[in-house]
Amino acid sequence: MWGRQVKRHGTVARGASRRLRRVPKREDLKSILVLGSGPIVIGQACEFDYSGTQACRALRREGYRVVLVNSNPATIMTDPEFADATYVEPLDVATVEKVIAKERPDALLPTVGGQTALNLAVALDKEGVLARYGVELLGASAHSVELGEDRILFKKAMQAAGVDVLRSGMARSVDEAREIAQPFGFPVVVRPSFTLGGTGGGIAFNADDFEAIVKRGLLLSPLHEILVEESVLGWKEYELELMRDVADTCVVVCSIENLDPMGVHTGDSITVAPQVTLTDVEYQAMRDDARTVIRTVGVATGGSNIQFAVNPKTGRRIVIEMNPRVSRSSALASKATGFPIAKIAALLAVGYRLDELPNDITKKTPACFEPSLDYVVVKIPRFAFEKFAGASDVLGVQMKSVGEVMALGRTFPEAFGKALRSLETGRGGWTAGGALSMPRAEALRVPRPERIHAVLDALRSGASVDFLHGVTGIDPWFLERFREVVGLEAELKAAGAEALASPALLRRAKRSGFSDEDLGRLSGKTAGEARAARLAARVEPVFSRVDTCAAEFESTTPYLYSCYESECEAAPTANRKVVVLGSGPNRIGQGLEFDYCCVHAARAISEAGYESVMVNCNPETVSTDYDTSDRLYFEPLTFEDVLAVIEKEKPVGVLVQFGGQTPLKLAHPLQEAGVPILGTSPEAIDRAEDRERFGELLAETGLAAPPWATARDAAEGLVAGARLGFPLLVRPSYVLGGRAMRVVYDESALRGVLEEALAAFPGRPVLLDRFLEDAFELDVDALGDGKNVVVAGVMQHIEEAGIHSGDSYAVIPPYRRVPREALGEIRAATRKLGEALGVVGLMNVQYALRGGRLYVLEVNPRASRTVPFVAKATGLPIARMAARLCLGDTLEEVGLTKEPVVLGVSIKAPVFPFRKFEGVDTILGPEMRSTGEVMGRDRSFGLAFLKAAAGAGIRLPETGTVFCSVHDGDKEALLPIARELASLGFGIYATAGTAAFLSAAGLEATPVLKVNEGRPNVVDRMINGEIHLVVNTPLGRDSFYDEVAIRRNALERDIPCLTTLTAAAAALEAIRARSGGPVGVSPLQESLV
Repeated sequence: MWGRQVKRHGTVARGASRRLRRVPKREDLKSILVLGSGPIVIGQACEFDYSGTQACRALRREGYRVVLVNSNPATIMTDPEFADATYVEPLDVATVEKVIAKERPDALLPTVGGQTALNLAVALDKEGVLARYGVELLGASAHSVELGEDRILFKKAMQAAGVDVLRSGMARSVDEAREIAQPFGFPVVVRPSFTLGGTGGGIAFNADDFEAIVKRGLLLSPLHEILVEESVLGWKEYELELMRDVADTCVVVCSIENLDPMGVHTGDSITVAPQVTLTDVEYQAMRDDARTVIRTVGVATGGSNIQFAVNPKTGRRIVIEMNPRVSRSSALASKATGFPIAKIAALLAVGYRLDELPNDITKKTPACFEPSLDYVVVKIPRFAFEKFAGASDVLGVQMKSVGEVMALGRTFPEAFGKALRSLETGRGGWTAGGALSMPRAEALRVPRPERIHAVLDALRSGASVDFLHGVTGIDPWFLERFREVVGLEAELKAAGAEALASPALLRRAKRSGFSDEDLGRLSGKTAGEARAARLAARVEPVFSRVDTCAAEFESTTPYLYSCYESECEAAPTANRKVVVLGSGPNRIGQGLEFDYCCVHAARAISEAGYESVMVNCNPETVSTDYDTSDRLYFEPLTFEDVLAVIEKEKPVGVLVQFGGQTPLKLAHPLQEAGVPILGTSPEAIDRAEDRERFGELLAETGLAAPPWATARDAAEGLVAGARLGFPLLVRPSYVLGGRAMRVVYDESALRGVLEEALAAFPGRPVLLDRFLEDAFELDVDALGDGKNVVVAGVMQHIEEAGIHSGDSYAVIPPYRRVPREALGEIRAATRKLGEALGVVGLMNVQYALRGGRLYVLEVNPRASRTVPFVAKATGLPIARMAARLCLGDTLEEVGLTKEPVVLGVSIKAPVFPFRKFEGVDTILGPEMRSTGEVMGRDRSFGLAFLKAAAGAGIRLPETGTVFCSVHDGDKEALLPIARELASLGFGIYATAGTAAFLSAAGLEATPVLKVNEGRPNVVDRMINGEIHLVVNTPLGRDSFYDEVAIRRNALERDIPCLTTLTAAAAALEAIRARSGGPVGVSPLQESLV
């Protein structure tokens, strides 16, 4: 069921004509193991879902048996149809060795799973696993990986090859680091070895900073070593994406230039492709260096990413680093050029040459033809600092962004303006409301996510390009383009409403990336009025194709972007079509899970005989791969841009329920514009989202909810709060990921939270619910066909109420404390709600059980983030089924007439980015903070939890000492957990109050000082390796400092820290299960019986 690239168009890569003999595809290989990248984390996100999926598909098409290991249930890569054996298991040496022993693959492909896969492959090699089972590494040898990843070896190899590098040295202690840095002077860059996205690194501007960064870097590096190197702050940064085959043909797929100068991690920088500021001579020299690097490191086949820095004053060029694998930038380069890097890398790894592989887009040129671009691509990162109170938003060498957008245009300003409005940060494009003032120098000098807007404001205030170049380090070429945009903006503003009557001025504005919202704001009109005037002036977008060859050959693949040129290349067919609106940039609360649903929707549409049309702006995802849909439009998900696609394609309808809140916000405007919305109606969606209408729905169905109220200002909220009583759960409406959601216990806290929520989402009501303490929550995913509703899966949250569902461990089927009659009541309530709303497609309902009574917390008649997890647990492609329901099939026709039986136990565990945000407390609450998830699957709850925890990077100890510090109200519930841990051989440390309670109950517990009680305290004992597990439930304001210190130190030292007793009980069950014998592995294709 399941045209600025600096080279001649059509040039064949160097080496492609020097053929001595044909190198055939590897016929000696039958089975290939592919390592995935694990959960979505900052520094390693959806791009490896895309690359891994491409590689698995390519290898299977070639007839190889593909074995996949990946712990991430949210990726479509781990759907059973993409590999012959799919192991959703922890990515560690012990587990992968079990898979190898069971599957006996001939080879392992580690280059499409990011740093996680590469590190794991190196570990498997060093521990002798690959040699023991006769498994060959494909794409890059262990030596090449080590040479590319070990900074000192890389430095020596580059110097020997004549490629300039930074002065640097490796250190394993603070003293060694000081000695290395002494000749450089400050600032100094510190980079830990083998960490993702620069985790633990930083730029030291003085001796105190240096010592702190060095200590943290040594702690977080798996090898406890760091690179100390001279600073190149302010230099220009470039990346080249290369491919190499067995015949030594090298192609440069794409050049990328960072708008932000060196000092900002490339993942956090605005980037442009192709590079635009190097001369032809400079660019050709960089290409030559890149080829030297890839050959010297010895990447035999596949893709590599090479980063360079160039001194803007002297022209000195140095190589910064080389990733001997498909990288984060590879996805961007693939989408920017149409060249399928991961697919080609997989095929090169099994012996193909570049000249033997056809270009999928032209069908006429081979892969050894380097792509040429006649358009400009801009990537802008997306951040989530609002989720981490107290976190510094200053950007540096450690990556902090959670996602990104990409836009294409015929000019740099056009692409940039489209990228700005793709971010969904409340700005409609170039312009923003509010008073104009000259930004402070600090806002321009210090790199932050909003710096680009400070630059624009400075230009509006009269700042010169030279001044801004001096203070920001941004190349004058980019600043000149921004100055031109600001000049055009002033011209539009001066013309006022008359601007909308000038076709020439409107066309100039659109070619510079101005949105209809921009035009409305500048002319004193609404966006709708600006749109109407533009259409009346016949200023309409056309669509150009991404063809890899700057139009030298005809494109056979409809991969399109909008622009304001004279010729339209869309060439829509007369076939019946359905448009799928994607989910936009990855962010906390709306991540990979929704792209998963969109991909399934596109496939279902094609299988049903329609043409599928995808609209999305995220370069990291499978949905924006050119062969996922029949037609792909890389466009912002705004009303203006989406409607332009719809008017061109004329579909029978649009699907908005699969991409999260982004497309849902467009449902009403599109419907009002006459666009048919397929699936659950916008009216029904609004009935579930609007709290007052939702209350009427519950009354109609006879279902209970916690007492609630709505408020549109702080005064109204305070009155409602006093009436409802504390504690209260406060949240804005129409949000994902619990944005600005808080539990408050008194009036002063309520006032602050109301002000925050009202400021974050002006014009929207704030919802107040009586918070149900001591309740536990359940999630239900269901499908409906407009008449009937079938439950697909019931999940129980392991933590009690108060933690966002996305941050909670969840188990399917429910495992304890849920009476059979309560489950029956939940299923009946879900059917009632779905039928009352007329749900067509997917629906998610969240419930709370307290004191035997069922409460409905919320209903979402759309795809939820749990859909991929439920699909893996049940073995049913429920997203694809839901799409077919939206197209008119019945539940019976899709084969879902009753709730599927779940064999074994599946547990979803969240993964958090706290290490990226120094000093932020790790305690969880109702606002979502996790970036990804993993899945544990086995025959028992304990083993499934053990695997889920391991997949999330939590290594539960087998023996050692546990430290307990819990709230007075939790002490009775702690006692049986502590007794069981003691019986398993654990020693017990506890704070004075907890130790006294445990001792009085007959359990030996050693008192330990709190942080503020003296030395040696609990943190000292953690640093000394005396504590191996922490159970710490929040104790209140008086102990806040102590608790934050405990939780942060546990995080930094990889000590499992459990902040709820339900999680502690689950961990205990896992530890007990492991003591019962060896832990096995099984693929999704095998049933757990």
